[in-house]
Amino acid sequence: MEKVLNGKVAVVTGSTQGIGFEIAKKLAANGAAVAIVDICDADKAAPALAAIDALGVSAKFYQCNVADSTQVAGTCAQILKDFGSADILVNNAGITRDNLILRMSEADFDAVVDVNLKGAFYMIKNFYRPMMKKRYGKIINISSISGLFGNPGQANYSSSKAGIIGLTKSTAKELASRGVTCNAIAPGFIATSMTADFQDNEEAVKAIPVGRFGRPEEVAELALFLASPQSDYITGEVIRIDGGMAM
Repeated sequence: MEKVLNGKVAVVTGSTQGIGFEIAKKLAANGAAVAIVDICDADKAAPALAAIDALGVSAKFYQCNVADSTQVAGTCAQILKDFGSADILVNNAGITRDNLILRMSEADFDAVVDVNLKGAFYMIKNFYRPMMKKRYGKIINISSISGLFGNPGQANYSSSKAGIIGLTKSTAKELASRGVTCNAIAPGFIATSMTADFQDNEEAVKAIPVGRFGRPEEVAELALFLASPQSDYITGEVIRIDGGMAM
């Protein structure tokens, strides 16, 4: 059976673990060659690369700090050289530096915005022209329900994820006529290392109408849909996957 992403090249940031890894793996399982982009070194990326290689697609790891515009430009140029194109871009790389506004340092605010928001901007900027010229592209930005209604202690994170929504809509409007879509996924509580400290918190679980944390694989299924031809008429949308938290 022909796989829905055969012949496509996917670039996924922050993809050596968690949601990013599951997305990269899901796209690869459906035929896409994958560029794994992460800040970690090659040794730490090796298990993720091996898992995707095992799916029988072309895969390569690129060490890159997405908050560094020069590194991003070099990495994107190398990906285009190695793979010949970039058809799918998933901006997943993200960090947290939680604290109340009163105690939050300017450095911690900037660090989160630089990775989560400016990193996505840099990646889009570098693949903008190749996708526009090819008249094809799927850009998927990982936002958060924190970007929709805020979260105490996360002014930096919530601001960066709200910014992702604005970036998504602006990108979608700029590129829609060129056959490129841009959508955002807004996860709620997903069972990853980032939420490990409160996955057993009864109050946190009670706040979720479906009564459980989401799985990274479920986010990956949504990303696959947005990366596939089935979503060609969807652009500029923010799709929540949160078990009903933000209803």
